[in-house]
Amino acid sequence: MTEEVVAEPVVNAAVIYYSATGTVFALAKAAACAAEKAGAEVRLRKVRELASAEEIAANEGWAAHAAATQYVLEASLEDLKWAHVLLFGTPTRYGNPTAQMKRFIDSTGRLWVQDLLVNKIVSSFTASSTAHGGQESTILAMNNAFYHWGAIIVPPGYANPVQYQAGNPYGASHTSDNGTIPPGDVQLEAMSFQARRVVEVAAAFLRGRLP
Repeated sequence: MTEEVVAEPVVNAAVIYYSATGTVFALAKAAACAAEKAGAEVRLRKVRELASAEEIAANEGWAAHAAATQYVLEASLEDLKWAHVLLFGTPTRYGNPTAQMKRFIDSTGRLWVQDLLVNKIVSSFTASSTAHGGQESTILAMNNAFYHWGAIIVPPGYANPVQYQAGNPYGASHTSDNGTIPPGDVQLEAMSFQARRVVEVAAAFLRGRLP
């Protein structure tokens, strides 16, 4: 008698972010790359911009980043339905997610009411201009919506040595000094570890649900 071989589940991962000058985008790209290397099918998506063209043009870094990332598709509710894993990234705004990210999350009501967000495997990451600039509270504020969804929130914790260097068990984060300092090796590896972890947790969850 031969043993039946059960195929490994394919994990769909959506990395959904907002970035004005590119800091969170760098983390999002690292997350997408790590998730793909971990075996996931990946979609990298940005949330819709709410600022006016005049506001963006007045900030050289903002305008340059907007132009450089025109190719990135905007996130949709279909991406949330498709994904098993959702990694959300946003800069801090007074210790909260940006209006752009909040608007996207607020648009998920019709999925929530149909229970289509239950058991999504979710994790969050962020960046701020200054040290102690609301990184932890921004992640916690993001997670409030996910409790309502019935999602499964997976933080990085201190489950990898890089976390003792990065120092944030809530989610990957970076201090950019007003966008002048890009994420370094430690921050990018912490982001990569977080993405691998959520993909592995999702795969184990899906494996347990296979017939």
